Amino acid sequence: MPFPETRLRRLRRTPALRRAFAETRIDPAGLVLPIFVKDGVEGEVPISSMPGVAQHDVDSALALARRAADVGVGGVILFGIPATKDADGTGGWDPQGPVPRAARAMKDALGDDLVVWADVCQCEYTDHGHCGPLDARGQVVNDAAVEAYVRDALTYADAGIDVVAPSGMMDGQVAAIRAGLDAGGFGEVVVVAYAAKYASAFYGPFREAAESTMVDGDRAGHQMDPANRREALLELAADVDEGADVLMVKPALAYLDVIADARVSFDVPVAAYQVSGEYAMLHAAAERGWLDGPRAMREAVVSIRRAGADLVLTYAAVELATTADA
Repeated sequence: MPFPETRLRRLRRTPALRRAFAETRIDPAGLVLPIFVKDGVEGEVPISSMPGVAQHDVDSALALARRAADVGVGGVILFGIPATKDADGTGGWDPQGPVPRAARAMKDALGDDLVVWADVCQCEYTDHGHCGPLDARGQVVNDAAVEAYVRDALTYADAGIDVVAPSGMMDGQVAAIRAGLDAGGFGEVVVVAYAAKYASAFYGPFREAAESTMVDGDRAGHQMDPANRREALLELAADVDEGADVLMVKPALAYLDVIADARVSFDVPVAAYQVSGEYAMLHAAAERGWLDGPRAMREAVVSIRRAGADLVLTYAAVELATTADA
């Protein structure tokens, strides 16, 4: 294709041409909005490290979910902050906890017009901030944590949740949750596995939002090492074998190679989570006038889609859904 016969710029000349020939698009139906539901608050409580994001009571969470549905966002994922916490995170399976109450309100009001997800982990519910009960060394006890996740998932399913998303990175969690749901009569509930979740520095603002800061230690003993790519394929394959309906990579922007590997290697849908730090750093740079915030946010999410993610979990879901691809 020698120049001058080949003119690749022809397809870029106008906004209409660029839209017509775009290889990757952001479909609002493929966006999932995280929502933090907290006991004991009224309305919204803004999160200082995440501009535009707040903790919500059930009524406020429902209003936000309704707004998301109105602009075509495909789903919301609920994170709960209970009134009280304990060493085992028992609030996670309280049927009157924030997630079940919000789920029931959303399903009653919106029916099947919006897919309602629930994150399944204990870090928001334990008084030490870890993802399950601890042993004498301060390490999460794998099988005890998994038992808690099954109880969480059953409680959420009973409240009407469409999708449970276990995020603890415990060995065997997907198989146990799938078996528990099936035995409990909830065989239709989807399991989205946080299959390749890395021990990332980009989770910082989430700790404020979910009130899940650890009293001591870290999560490097069960979340993946950011240096490892091949190991992610083992985690992804294990969760497919255990019955995961969808695979998730988290974070997204720093792990586009892992998203691409997941897309090439597996035929199930692939989701990716644009996490709190990725969202917050773009807002922080925009507030300083260093970049065009909305444009940068869209470019970041397009890159996640381009890498192979079918679904993107992002705090910018509503904003992205209300602006046209350009």
